[in-house]
Amino acid sequence: MPTRTGTPLRRALPMALAALLLPLAACGSDDDNASEPKPAKKPATAETPRPGTQKVTISWKGEKRVYTVHAPPGFKRTEKLPLVVAMHPYPGDGKAAAAISGLSAKADEERFLVAYPDGLDKAFNAMICCGTADDVGFIRTMTKRLTTTWNADPDRVYATGISNGGDMSYKLAVELPGTFAAIAPVSGGFLGTDAEDASYVPKTPVSVITFLGGLDKYYASMDAGIKTWQRRLSCEPGRPSELKNKIKRTTAKCRDGSDVVVHRLPDMGHSWPGGAGGGMSDPAAGVNATDLMWEFFKSHTKKPS
Repeated sequence: MPTRTGTPLRRALPMALAALLLPLAACGSDDDNASEPKPAKKPATAETPRPGTQKVTISWKGEKRVYTVHAPPGFKRTEKLPLVVAMHPYPGDGKAAAAISGLSAKADEERFLVAYPDGLDKAFNAMICCGTADDVGFIRTMTKRLTTTWNADPDRVYATGISNGGDMSYKLAVELPGTFAAIAPVSGGFLGTDAEDASYVPKTPVSVITFLGGLDKYYASMDAGIKTWQRRLSCEPGRPSELKNKIKRTTAKCRDGSDVVVHRLPDMGHSWPGGAGGGMSDPAAGVNATDLMWEFFKSHTKKPS
């Protein structure tokens, strides 16, 4: 299976990705005047739960890792809000994920938290692409911080993403059991070597809503991937219903109690249907993925294991 990127033509990740890392050294210069005391270094400060958007930097496994948190107006830590983890394509970052999805505006309307993690070298080590970073461990750490420091509801934690970030949603569902109640991969797939292993399946129920473009170069592979997911979980898809623009919506109930909803959009490419902005948004797709995934998330809380 070839590697993919978040661009429409999804090129392979260059071997020189490591060279793109920003220097991690602190800024500053030596003071030549030894007689003057040097100012004390300010201690690192943790994020402060508050309304609005803030970028958080942590040191994790020797790397500087970054994520951005958005909280709705009037947010107080006494609230126990749902959390959506939204992941960018390759190449991209949390800012790109926010721009494409419009999830921050949705969070303001519906009152939930959104976290946008940055992958190293603008990528996540997902199903078939990219890099070697332990992004599963990083996102686990980030999610735990958000359920403690920000008091996010651990029973209402969700994941979404587009392209490389959509692939990562599937990986998190399998490799972080008991963490996510539901995922919403957009133009992403259950693909690659791991997915070929019959034992690679969620050990706790994780419901799925996904959006696949019929004009996407990787449509056939992504369509096969969601069918594999349903087969392994003994899901029983119902008869497809046709929406506007010839979009077909299929729902399935799985043996573990999870649900799978698939939107197949025949005229969409490698995009976010109804996206808020950027080259990967398709405002004419016929459905709005952000609205639909949030309605799906609201109806799914973590099931007892």
